[in-house]
Amino acid sequence: MPRDSRFDILFEPVKIGPVTAPNRFYQVPHCTGMGYQLPATLAAMRGLKAAGGWGVVNTEYCSIHPSSDDIPHPFASLWDEGDVRNMAAMADAVHEHGSLAGTELWYGGIRSSNNLSREVALAPSSFPAAESPWQCAKMDLDDIRAFRGWHRAAALRAKQAGLDVVYVYAAHTYILNQFLDRDMNPRSDEYGGTLLQRARLLREVLAETRDAIGDRCAIALRIEVDNEDGGGFEERAELLADLAPMVDLFDVTIADYSQEMGGSRHFTEASLEPRIAHVRRVTGKPVVSVGRFTSPETMLSQVKRGVLDFIGAARPSIADPFLPLKIAEGREDDIRECIGCNICYAHNSRGAAIRCTQNPTMGEEWRRGWHPETIAIARKREEVLVVGAGPAGLEAGLMLARRGHEVKIADAGQAPGGRLQWETKLPGLTEWGRVRDWRLHQISKLANIEMFRDSRMAAEDVIDLGIANVVIATGSRWRSDGRGRSIRAPIASYDDARTLTPEQVLAANVIGPAVVFDDDLYYLGPAIAEHLARRGAEVTYVTSGGKVAEWSELTGEQPRVHARLLELGVRVIVNSLVSGLKPGAAVLACVYSGAEREIAAGCFVPVTSRDGDDALYHALKGRGLASLSLIGDARAPGLIVHAVYAGHKLAREFGEGEVTVRRERALS
Repeated sequence: MPRDSRFDILFEPVKIGPVTAPNRFYQVPHCTGMGYQLPATLAAMRGLKAAGGWGVVNTEYCSIHPSSDDIPHPFASLWDEGDVRNMAAMADAVHEHGSLAGTELWYGGIRSSNNLSREVALAPSSFPAAESPWQCAKMDLDDIRAFRGWHRAAALRAKQAGLDVVYVYAAHTYILNQFLDRDMNPRSDEYGGTLLQRARLLREVLAETRDAIGDRCAIALRIEVDNEDGGGFEERAELLADLAPMVDLFDVTIADYSQEMGGSRHFTEASLEPRIAHVRRVTGKPVVSVGRFTSPETMLSQVKRGVLDFIGAARPSIADPFLPLKIAEGREDDIRECIGCNICYAHNSRGAAIRCTQNPTMGEEWRRGWHPETIAIARKREEVLVVGAGPAGLEAGLMLARRGHEVKIADAGQAPGGRLQWETKLPGLTEWGRVRDWRLHQISKLANIEMFRDSRMAAEDVIDLGIANVVIATGSRWRSDGRGRSIRAPIASYDDARTLTPEQVLAANVIGPAVVFDDDLYYLGPAIAEHLARRGAEVTYVTSGGKVAEWSELTGEQPRVHARLLELGVRVIVNSLVSGLKPGAAVLACVYSGAEREIAAGCFVPVTSRDGDDALYHALKGRGLASLSLIGDARAPGLIVHAVYAGHKLAREFGEGEVTVRRERALS
């Protein structure tokens, strides 16, 4: 299908200093959980994005020296010749498809604990290092000269590796931004004073980077348009104008990372525009920024209105590495839109390779050889019955059909989607429905897959169909008896008319004060509390964690989730269990002391753990089927990302025998 000519402007080449990007699709530097430890994995992933049409593909933050070490969070590095070889592999993979390759030179300063290198971190002033009970050293003039030398050397290594775009990184509270910040930089020497004076080191680094590599590499500056306190908008604009002659490309953002990286529960597409729209006018240079852009229409609007020259993307390029190519080919309906769940970010935060709820191939490009757009046709085509049309069942059915199998999906519900049918009705979770909607749309394009709704299957129903290959993806149900992370045995008093499972909340008529007990520690407990509060209930949120939605710290959402409950008047009680119910009350127990107290409870919602719905699977075992598989929440209740991955893996491996999974090993 031909491209809509309105989008032609997105595919125009754009000059960035001495290099030219083939189009306006720009994968900004983003974390991967891979870093220098997994160079082949990283090169394969970045190369695939270039194959998908991203005109510029950057690395994650790239350390310039061992005293900038972010372990346990993986990072890239350009410390030595070994790093140059690893970086060259990534650059070559990107260049193979005609795209530009870039890197973001990084020094952490206060943000580096140096857990691996054990070097002393340097910063404009001595403050506690990130997440650690020790401090960095205040830089003297010798330290500043050393830092400038390290940065120049890393820039030269980037050039040697064949990179086209090299970043000077003055954002996200790393060292150059620490010098810009008046609170982190109270110095009285030539590197302190007014903002323009505090920018002296930034100017020196920009000049030295241009002198070292500016003949062949574009110099990009990642910088915030406001100060760390959210103010200083005008003085920052003056600074941007002052720096413009030294910069080929401005990559701009805001100080509030919880908005820049904000999930769909709190921010819509293009949320940064009101804060960054002036930069192109102020600087006269090309500008890129992010906004979790998933709509081609929004992208077009950003460029046509002069807000941006490049459509910056991290998460959308993870959810669909082939997004640009799909627009180029007039296949906008095939775009696998980011849902804004931030599961990618969460796994980098845990020191693991990123993954994606929408794109189960992310991170598996090298290890398993998976491709987001292609899947091998089966050597022998089979008939397969998938029972359950939740995230796992839909993904399994779709991918089995793409492999050429004849697929039937039977679901007990009137509408497919499984858990998504009710979870996406909770506040802030609407966009998560894209997981269901994209798969249903893709299924509608295939002739070799049928879906049967309102079709609850018993074992005899399955056997009577005569289909020899069966996949059970029947999901899970939340427990009502309290068992979970903190409580292992059922609590008898939970068996009470006031107790509602999470699945029952939306249809319930809540009477009296509601208590939500969150032992799951992620999104569902707070979402239910918010739902009840918005319906006018008096709500107390009780959690075994030390804060609301504790696991959401990994997705970057925790502060906003916590703040939203407080804004809605929800009473928050942390470090507590609901140890039982009494007439009109819930009994709370401190997780540390065991001390008990009572609060009013007219309604009680425990969000603790789930039971996989595996009865059909066990009823079919030994019934003579050629293959029988149990996947997703039915096998091991997890997040939506786990369910989609399980369905995809089943489809890839169905009928393939032994599967080889490669491992990267470091050699000295």
